[in-house]
Amino acid sequence: MSRPVFHSGFADEINLYLDYKIASGYTEKSFCIILKSFDSFCCQRKIDKAVFTRSDADVWAEKRKNEATTSHYARVNKVKNFLEYLSLKGYDVYLMHDVFFKATDFQPHIYTDDEIHRYFHAVDTYHSSINRMEDVQLPVLFRLLYCCGTRINETLGIKKSDVDLANGIIRLTEVKNGCERYIVLNEEMNRLMKRYADKTFYLLGDDDYIFASFAGRRRQGRRIYDIHRMILKKADIPFLGDGNGPRLHDWRHTFAVHSFKQMVDNGMDMYVALPVLSTYLGHKTIYATERYVRLTMSLYPYIEERFSHRFSEVFGKEASYGQTD
Repeated sequence: MSRPVFHSGFADEINLYLDYKIASGYTEKSFCIILKSFDSFCCQRKIDKAVFTRSDADVWAEKRKNEATTSHYARVNKVKNFLEYLSLKGYDVYLMHDVFFKATDFQPHIYTDDEIHRYFHAVDTYHSSINRMEDVQLPVLFRLLYCCGTRINETLGIKKSDVDLANGIIRLTEVKNGCERYIVLNEEMNRLMKRYADKTFYLLGDDDYIFASFAGRRRQGRRIYDIHRMILKKADIPFLGDGNGPRLHDWRHTFAVHSFKQMVDNGMDMYVALPVLSTYLGHKTIYATERYVRLTMSLYPYIEERFSHRFSEVFGKEASYGQTD
């Protein structure tokens, strides 16, 4: 994306900060939108010098009408990080307190083995009357969501140049936390990706998306969600609605639970399994992975019996979430 023009007293430092973040491996897009909003806020308050007072901070940190909790968390905390950067450079800026995201009692849908079998049978026998490429794309796309725990936008953002077929590695650049990461494919998934590449990659340039629309553009998550609803119906998996799913994002939750269970069943200690899973999912800390450990223990009592005392040692009785999934 082209970088916007900044106009406030922080304009020069915002550009330097973005350069610093990009050099550290983050994507510009993940910071630009919020920093442009911050720049506009400063212009409205006539801040023409790199000074940020407590009064400014109080107004910026206030939750806006109809603002989602996750959006409020990201807006405040990302600007707080920018202000900390300025403070280290000697600027007169007031440092805000962190906004914490508290977990709700929402329970994602964890697909059963039978549901997984029915769902992917429905995917493999799906036929699109709109885009014939979907018949080839969807078995690979949906298996990436489940087998690798990727988010839908991360998956749709994969370009040909991101795929290393020789080593079975895919780079994810359109990631939630701004810092790109890599996923490793198992042998079966890599064979599937190679077959898909044989059928489609010869049509693509290095910067083309591997799951393109009929017009050759990046696919939108809304269309994939609509297909997901059709697949659920075809697989005879009830859709509850009102956010209760089964949602497309629940494949990521299912991957995390099944992966943690598999590592534990293979004899891996929880202290080792947690950072492995946390890194693979792209979480900043193991505390963001806590919900998956809780889910796994609630679904498999023998794991709770084995690790409940150690769980408390790591997370305490009540953890605060510094990140959402």
